[in-house]
Amino acid sequence: MTDSATTAAVVQAPAMIRMRNLYWVFGALVVMATAIISQHLWFLNFVHVFAGLLWTGTDLFMGFVLGPILRRLDLPTRRAVLGRLMPRTLFYLPTLAMVTTTSGWYLARQMGFLNVPYPYYWWLIASYVIVGILTVQGFGILLPINLRVNFELQKEVPDPGKIQRLMRTYIGVVAAQGVMQVAIVIVMSRIATGM
Repeated sequence: MTDSATTAAVVQAPAMIRMRNLYWVFGALVVMATAIISQHLWFLNFVHVFAGLLWTGTDLFMGFVLGPILRRLDLPTRRAVLGRLMPRTLFYLPTLAMVTTTSGWYLARQMGFLNVPYPYYWWLIASYVIVGILTVQGFGILLPINLRVNFELQKEVPDPGKIQRLMRTYIGVVAAQGVMQVAIVIVMSRIATGM
């Protein structure tokens, strides 16, 4: 491939948001609903833990590995990467957040963790606070930024300064989510091993 062909491939317009991604979102929600309705403890625990691992791993990877790399890329390369990444995370991360938290609630209820006595109840309060922060960050900050970056990237001439400002905030919040994810893993480990 020649240098001009490589440059043309990198500068190529980013991918659009594809609504067909809703099929696998729907599939994940069906699996979660099936696990909840079945009241099969192993299946519900598997759905909760697997979705939580994917969510935590993605947040840690994006916040501490991908974020610093993206900051050092030139604009055309960054635009190409973000144009492929952001439309997918628009569906992927909210779905994982919904499946993890909803299945976690039902799992805690089924296992009797919602009625634990003091002082162990504080571990549950800690999990509620952390999940609340993650939810507000995810749906109140990251999702709107994701949409704004996607729409900006679709413009004929995107504003690189605007994208850079939005992505700086996005990566910072994702890094904060990574820290919160580690905290929730600590709390969940404590709850799972018996308070």
